[in-house]
Amino acid sequence: MIALDQATESYLRHVAIERGLSQHTVAAYRRDLAVFATWLADAPVVDSAGADRAGGAAAVDDVGRLARADVAGFVEHLATRPEPLAARSIARMLSSVRSFTAFAAGEGWLPLDPGTAVRPPKAPMRLPKAISVHDMERLLGAVVGDDPVQLRDRALLELLYATGARISEAVGLSVDDVQTEDESGVSVVRVTGKGNKQRIVPLGSFARAAIDAYLVRARPVFAARGPSTPALFLGARGARLSRQSAWLVIQAAAATAELEAHVSPHTFRHSFATHLLEGGADVRVVQELLGHASVATTQIYTMVTADMLRDVYQTAHPRARRG
Repeated sequence: MIALDQATESYLRHVAIERGLSQHTVAAYRRDLAVFATWLADAPVVDSAGADRAGGAAAVDDVGRLARADVAGFVEHLATRPEPLAARSIARMLSSVRSFTAFAAGEGWLPLDPGTAVRPPKAPMRLPKAISVHDMERLLGAVVGDDPVQLRDRALLELLYATGARISEAVGLSVDDVQTEDESGVSVVRVTGKGNKQRIVPLGSFARAAIDAYLVRARPVFAARGPSTPALFLGARGARLSRQSAWLVIQAAAATAELEAHVSPHTFRHSFATHLLEGGADVRVVQELLGHASVATTQIYTMVTADMLRDVYQTAHPRARRG
């Protein structure tokens, strides 16, 4: 017989020493498993043989008696208690418990891993948050001036909105990725996305003008301060602009624009997709521009625009409002 508290301490030593996890992570595991142990001591559960097992410390003292019903019951408890946890928090705690039961089974303390078949509750779908076209114009107009930093920041913001690129994709661009097609004269950007997959995205006139101004009047200033690099966006020391620095550019612009909505790098991507669909773009075209492998991923944006259309209809149609 291996006592539950002894098994827990063995597991925590394992993740700290053999797996080399951080103190913060180990502490989180300890907290989650303490909640699990407390619940096991108080809650009646059904063991693997189908018998009702009374609560109490004696009922759970042996880690070898843990059953799937224990893990599943714990998840149900977290979701239905007077102050239920959010689905993401439940999933985290279940992950801690499943990691522990897998370790116990691996040590031979359990004949089977009782956590394998238990799944966390499905997290509610979170719709992407876009800002209005008016607020986007305020955001893009927040960077004024013609010094090198302002020219770079304006070019970065314009490119993010014009292409829907992820922040990592934007800072990963090289100068040669911004191109002009000979036949049509339309400017395009070659974006390298997840899985090293490349896509071509058209570049609007505002973004192209901002990038041209940056390339001619600002980038050479940054480039002279560091080693040669093909990177499009450069930092103060001439190296490729980091994601953290790009994030600060966005936060500074949002603060200057005094927008009520929270603005993140993904706000540009969400707004890009939402505004295209509102303007009549086909969802499959937006899928290609965003670099989504499946159109199902892109269709979440159609729900955003449908909600907006419904609100406009309820407000504007004379017979939509209840008397």
